[in-house]
Amino acid sequence: MKAILGKKVGMTQIFDEQGRLIPVTVIEAGPCTVVDVRTLEKHGYTGVQLGFGFVKEQRLTKPQRGYFKKKKASPQRYLREFRVQPGDKVQLGDEVKVDVFKSGDYVDVTGTSLGKGFTGVIKRWNFGRGPSSHGSKYHRGPGSLQARDAARVWPGRKLAGHKGSERVTVKNLRVVNVDPEKNLLLVHGGVPGSRGSLIMIKEASR
Repeated sequence: MKAILGKKVGMTQIFDEQGRLIPVTVIEAGPCTVVDVRTLEKHGYTGVQLGFGFVKEQRLTKPQRGYFKKKKASPQRYLREFRVQPGDKVQLGDEVKVDVFKSGDYVDVTGTSLGKGFTGVIKRWNFGRGPSSHGSKYHRGPGSLQARDAARVWPGRKLAGHKGSERVTVKNLRVVNVDPEKNLLLVHGGVPGSRGSLIMIKEASR
């Protein structure tokens, strides 16, 4: 199983053997604990639930404490599920470390993008703007909303609103380096999320 949870540390740059500069994102990946296993017979699909991050037991809710006690696992800050192939041998309590990946692998990285707050249609949807001359009184508005006789706004209309802070997956990023001693994973390019945010890394789907 090539999947792991991590925390975004930040971005930096390194040089390869040919002296080329490579921008990389540093991710503190794992170690993760297998808290639960989904089986084809019981759940209808195969998957694993990974736990990541230290958290004090008193910071958990009573149902959360009961869940970890039932699974005989130590409390984890984050729980995320990954699909696996039926032939993958994964058992409760197994530890997943960053060495499941190696330099040269390609991965899909999922995180929560940076929130941009409330924005207009030009920034949010790349709308064009109105005339810039002083005679114009319409510069950055959304324009006409619908047909004249509709008397309402059609669902799905692109308007101003909250931008960012949504689940984003960046595909086919190359693993530049792996440091098993420090649990660090260096990925070529940028990944979504702010520093310290949760990152999901899995083997590239294509």
